[in-house]
Amino acid sequence: MPDFTAWTPHAWHWWAAGVALALVEMVTPGFGLLWLGVAAVLVGTALFLFPALALAGQAVLFAVLAAGLLLATRRWLGGGRIEEAPAGPPLNARASQYVGRVLTLETPITNGQGRARLDDGAWIVYGPDGLAAGATVRVVGVDGTALRVEAA
Repeated sequence: MPDFTAWTPHAWHWWAAGVALALVEMVTPGFGLLWLGVAAVLVGTALFLFPALALAGQAVLFAVLAAGLLLATRRWLGGGRIEEAPAGPPLNARASQYVGRVLTLETPITNGQGRARLDDGAWIVYGPDGLAAGATVRVVGVDGTALRVEAA
């Protein structure tokens, strides 16, 4: 049985590990394995330049390089912070941007329903009966694709 306690990796071992980690990075999501691969390639290069570098030194150098590259990337990419959503209506509730707007009724509200002009279109509105065509109403809510209104 071979004695693996005296085995020390050569530079090409580190280079092969670096390439393997970079290849795995290509097929998995994330950005971490790339930097581990870069650290392995750098350790291989250091071992090629300084062949007397012991296994413990190689391991420490790899750990320091990997941690440094990962932390530098995290800082460079924004620290992993999730940015707040931009101000404005939610993507799937676009009509909510009209809450508070004052509209003019095109048709009177009868049986709780009418139509009002909004920008370049006409919307179905729900509100109190008795509001005549031409009356101004304020949007107080959204109900699907219709607007809830009250007298302005």
